[in-house]
Amino acid sequence: MTETMNIEDYLAQGGVLTAPGNVPARYRGELMRLMGSFVDSELAASAGFAGAINHAPGIKERIAASRITLEKADHAERVLAVMESFGTDAARYQAHHDWAARVARDADLGTARQSGDMRLSVFHYPIIGWADAVVMNVLQGLATGVQMTELTRISYGPLAEVFREIAPREARHAELGLEGLERLAATPEGRAEALEALAYWQPRVAAGFGVAGSARFDTLKKFGLRRLPNEQLLARWQALVSEHRAALGL
Repeated sequence: MTETMNIEDYLAQGGVLTAPGNVPARYRGELMRLMGSFVDSELAASAGFAGAINHAPGIKERIAASRITLEKADHAERVLAVMESFGTDAARYQAHHDWAARVARDADLGTARQSGDMRLSVFHYPIIGWADAVVMNVLQGLATGVQMTELTRISYGPLAEVFREIAPREARHAELGLEGLERLAATPEGRAEALEALAYWQPRVAAGFGVAGSARFDTLKKFGLRRLPNEQLLARWQALVSEHRAALGL
């Protein structure tokens, strides 16, 4: 049995890798893809919420949007530092895309990624106002919380540790969004805006979980980079969304 196969058996049994030199080529490819998607999504999210700061109706909301903008950029930087250990040129990577670029509001990207850009498709859509920003943050924040249950347990130790540091702050972003959504739901105008935004963003955030029966899942599970399939994660998110919508009468 080759050394690579021995490592794959080790990973399949719950083993953890701790340095780039221990990583098989295919594992490295999947790990870099995972990190690239997270970094690109966080940078695009930060750029999107930066634009939402001036839509905030008050100082408290402005501070919340500013915090999310700052911390998502910081989270991207932390994961990019792990990518750097694999040889990524961090300075060049950060300048590779216009992170604030968005498609037309009525575009339908589904689960597709744009060429060379690994952000989740939801981060290609524009945020058009405060209610829109709040709802998008709630839905994507809950989705990130579900995904973090996977990311904090992945088999590459240094990255798992970064995700464990990031997870509480990402959870707080969702909490800030829920506080804002509760205030919106308290007025007829805010409620109408929230319902319109929910109808727009919910299917777009759902698309970020990927397709059911993903052909790559078995490989990712074997490498210790995933535990639950897309459809189970999606179902968990849908239950959380339904719970919060019911609690707010939305």
